[in-house]
Amino acid sequence: MKRWASSILALEILGIVVFSAMYDSLDFRIYWLGGHAVTDGSRLYQEQLADHWFTNTPFMAALFTSLAALPLTLARMLWQLAALGAFIWACSLTVKLTGHRASLVTVVVGGLLLEPVWHSFFLGQVNLFLLALVLADMHRVARDRPAGIGIGIATAIKLTPAVFVVLLLLTRKTRDATTAVAVFAACTLLAYAIAPDASHDYWLHTFFDTSRVGVTYISNQSPYGALSRILRGTAEVGAWYMAVPPVIGLFGLTVASLWARRGDWLAATAVTGVTGLLVSPISWAHHWVWIVPALAVLIRNGNWKTASAGYVVFVLSPLWWTPHNGDPREYGFHLLTPIANCYLVAGLFFLTLMTTHLRHRTDPALPSLATNHPRKLVPDRTNPECSTPA
Repeated sequence: MKRWASSILALEILGIVVFSAMYDSLDFRIYWLGGHAVTDGSRLYQEQLADHWFTNTPFMAALFTSLAALPLTLARMLWQLAALGAFIWACSLTVKLTGHRASLVTVVVGGLLLEPVWHSFFLGQVNLFLLALVLADMHRVARDRPAGIGIGIATAIKLTPAVFVVLLLLTRKTRDATTAVAVFAACTLLAYAIAPDASHDYWLHTFFDTSRVGVTYISNQSPYGALSRILRGTAEVGAWYMAVPPVIGLFGLTVASLWARRGDWLAATAVTGVTGLLVSPISWAHHWVWIVPALAVLIRNGNWKTASAGYVVFVLSPLWWTPHNGDPREYGFHLLTPIANCYLVAGLFFLTLMTTHLRHRTDPALPSLATNHPRKLVPDRTNPECSTPA
């Protein structure tokens, strides 16, 4: 089995290398052009790059100034290989957070088949780096070690990881939260020193503007995106929606903090990651890489049926099978609506499931990361689909 997994992984890596050499990934091209434009006044946010707007932070563009000095193909290949390394690291950290043994090769092989993961490679996206940075910090938190640097950098690159700063505050990891905020501020100030005009434009104008992206596009699997499609446009979504993200955020982070107080930082991390996706107005399909720790929680807890169903959904990604790309049938509410918003439905289901599981009796002796003794799973007699550490 291990030999087969290694062979499949080798083929997957070869596929990523060949693809990176041959395909001009759109989002990476925008990042690369952003590295060229970041020091050129406000051009980064005032002009489209590759016929699309640059929507990330000035710090993200500043990071690309070095890659921008390289030929596009070489820069893209280096980026994709680094993203692969980040994903392998993220899988390793996820396995460690479970407190149980698992074949890293098998986990990576299965993970690369998930649509949010391979879609990130397809576009040359930054998601896998963010996942690894946040998981690195959460692993340190779980081991009661100083943390915050990874979350701070991730937040400076793309603001959505800031939800983990709130989790740290709620769980009284004040020093780690302070570190994250300080690192974020340092990165942001560095970007301002490199590109003051672009920074001024971003933080005073672009930061609030969602009109630069196609909110109703099928890939946007946030509640705001789904509601905009159902109501046939963002203009139809009333001001009342402004109350929805805070309610979801408060609920999700409360659930995450309760899991953290039980010592289950993997569950807390997965719930927080999903909560961030539900709170954000834009949660593209490739942003849903948080399915990796979410599936790990389900598998560790013995929720095999739920984990299998979730894996199938995120591998097959049936949202792309429904009418999209401006098709009139993409809008309104009909029989295909749950399928067209399947990631959103899965995220809400996961959040509900993790909430209901708080009521179940749990073993106070959760897997200890400090002892480095992986544990086996034994059935929980009170819930046939669940199990607790032996």
